[in-house]
Amino acid sequence: MSVRQWLIALFLIFALADSLQPTGFGQQPLVRDPQPQSDGWQTLFDGHTLTGWQAIPKESASDWTVQNGAIVGRGSADRLSYLVWKDKQLRNFELRLRYRLPGRGNSGIEVRSRPDPSGKRPLEGYHADLGHVGIGRHILGAWDFHFAKRSEPPCPRGRRLTIGPDGALRQMSISNALSLADLHPHGWNDVRIVAQGDHLQFFINGKLASEFTDNAREGRLERGAIALQIHDKDMVVEFKDLRLRQRVSEMPER
Repeated sequence: MSVRQWLIALFLIFALADSLQPTGFGQQPLVRDPQPQSDGWQTLFDGHTLTGWQAIPKESASDWTVQNGAIVGRGSADRLSYLVWKDKQLRNFELRLRYRLPGRGNSGIEVRSRPDPSGKRPLEGYHADLGHVGIGRHILGAWDFHFAKRSEPPCPRGRRLTIGPDGALRQMSISNALSLADLHPHGWNDVRIVAQGDHLQFFINGKLASEFTDNAREGRLERGAIALQIHDKDMVVEFKDLRLRQRVSEMPER
């Protein structure tokens, strides 16, 4: 081998070695976040632990575990049990997750929640209701209102509710709303909740289930926490793929 050929070979060896080095001197190879922060989405569940979550009431902590990459809630007593995300001041946001009810049950997602000063429930808040197929449109796909002092009007699946400044109610039907045929009994279903100002929407499997606008002068919930719910003893519910993106100026979809 000539000197020139030897130098070319040596250059190629060094170039190859350099391309295999980790980014940055002395650093480990880069592990990319499966949910990049640059697009605004925040992952709320790492698939392994309940870091960032708190059980309310405290004695219900054993009801919440992680199994096979999902948050599993098992009702151990006749009480409402919640798993609350650490950010207690959420206002405008989009929440996405998947849920599964292996059997019968009543569950849901509390939005803009806070401790209930009346003691009627552990939390008050706007509640996106979930349940097994057949439980009824007043639960599955409905908005429920958990208020300490206000009246709690119905907003069943397939309905659009407007609460006026004086508390007057106006309801309309939603065209092409979520139907039972759109659901996966005992399987995983996608949930999307959009909260923008006084307007909140609840989607399941890409279909609008229910929505409301709360224009009440008093008692309107401006901000609060997200919470997962166990409603009944012996029921099981599973959640995974929880992601949150806070919103600033986007208008709600119509």
